[in-house]
Amino acid sequence: MTKEISKQLVKFLKAVANARRLKIIQLLAKNRAITVSGVAEHIRLSFRSTSHHLRLLRAADILDAEQRGPEVYYGLNPDAAHTDMLQKISSKL
Repeated sequence: MTKEISKQLVKFLKAVANARRLKIIQLLAKNRAITVSGVAEHIRLSFRSTSHHLRLLRAADILDAEQRGPEVYYGLNPDAAHTDMLQKISSKL
């Protein structure tokens, strides 16, 4: 395993090793795209805390973001190799 792949794997595992981030993944597996406010409302976290968790999930290449007007919509990254696995796991949670 190369150093770069090892770093990416560690970043991914750290990102999913959090109950709130797993809830976010589960929510986004069921909904194609949702705003920070929508995520915060569903998982009952502050906007700031939700934004922090979304940022970590994006950094791990788990989420994708799309700017639509003033809002940013988040969804699972369809191009990531682990997306199918995350969807299967979140369906069992």
